Amino acid sequence: MTDPNLRAAYDGVAARYAESVPERYHSSPLNHAMVSVFAELVRTTGDGLVADVGCGPGHVTAHLGALGVTAFGVDLSPEMIRLARGAYPELRFEVGLMSALEVEDASLAGVLANYSIIHTPPERLPETLAEFHRVLAPGGHLLLGFPAYDGPAELAEAFDHAAYLAYRYSPDRVADLLLRAGLAEVARLIIAPSEDPKRGFPQAYLVARRTA
Repeated sequence: MTDPNLRAAYDGVAARYAESVPERYHSSPLNHAMVSVFAELVRTTGDGLVADVGCGPGHVTAHLGALGVTAFGVDLSPEMIRLARGAYPELRFEVGLMSALEVEDASLAGVLANYSIIHTPPERLPETLAEFHRVLAPGGHLLLGFPAYDGPAELAEAFDHAAYLAYRYSPDRVADLLLRAGLAEVARLIIAPSEDPKRGFPQAYLVARRTA
């Protein structure tokens, strides 16, 4: 189900987001490293298609393309998709929901969700992970990036994001949910809080593979 307030919030900040976020992304070697690892894993399974869910203005989708991966972008914000299409007319972008992707079962070699689950309420995260499992072919890979939370008792902690209410997630608990969804963790990277000058949050990247 679409949250119209979230869609409106990102439509409203899309132009500012497109000016600032890609630059921050391209200046982050650790972020780039995990996307590159993901792309290499996808290439080892063949020439399958990858969905960049929550693609925003399309910069990560374009990076995947530069790494030799055939990727398309999906975002709930029509304005983000308009900007992505304008910036990268050679790539495919579409308005859609990561919890209800319009692709066939077991049809994707990879799904990338780079800081795309941060607005997903904790109680709805399992259904989103189940959707990623549905669309991935056996052996396909998922990369999740998100601000991390290390509290021992809870899956997530809410924080005040510039666009909309957001959550940082426990990497261990997300890995457990992935396993329950049929996605086995194969690697993770935890970036130190000192590397986040804005909020001082640790950042997590989890790579998982759909089991046979």
